[in-house]
Amino acid sequence: MGRVWRTALAGAGAAALAALATVAAAQSPSERLSIGVPVGPEVLTIDPERLFAGSALGRQLTAELEAALRELAAENRTIEARLTAEERELTERRATLPPEQFRALAEAFDTRVEEIRRAQEAKSRALNRRRDEDRQRFLEAALPVLAAILSERGATVVLDRRAIFLSFDEIDITDDAIARLDAMAISPPPAGDRDAPASAD
Repeated sequence: MGRVWRTALAGAGAAALAALATVAAAQSPSERLSIGVPVGPEVLTIDPERLFAGSALGRQLTAELEAALRELAAENRTIEARLTAEERELTERRATLPPEQFRALAEAFDTRVEEIRRAQEAKSRALNRRRDEDRQRFLEAALPVLAAILSERGATVVLDRRAIFLSFDEIDITDDAIARLDAMAISPPPAGDRDAPASAD
């Protein structure tokens, strides 16, 4: 009676919950499991986003990626300021240059701008890939921890809590997994070991 129902469906009212409870009471144990009523330790749940955001490793990976994104943004601003100044200078020289010479300089400038743009976009794509790779590396680090909890509790499956309509707080292992990950003190490799595009000139 003291357990608290939690629902992930906005707008689910008390009447709906009462109806589900009535149905659950009439079902067999296996049938009750199908609607999220724990009759044993067979099913556990976890919140993957909270696991990543709440763990020391997840926070470190996030901080490193955010630092790289800020660095790229600052680099882009510096490049933009430099190119703006060069474009202004080229425009001012137009009146003193023969048309053919100005055209050649303008075309060379446009070509360089396009090359720089492609290089910076490549860096942005690389950081997006790094975000995905960081999540994958985090999952690889977390899997042994989750497997250990699964074994200790005699469960057979860990489900994503966000995909569960109803569940009890007692079967959520997110906090336990965070504590164990932090106790392992897993660190990502140095940023210098990761592939990154060369800086644009």
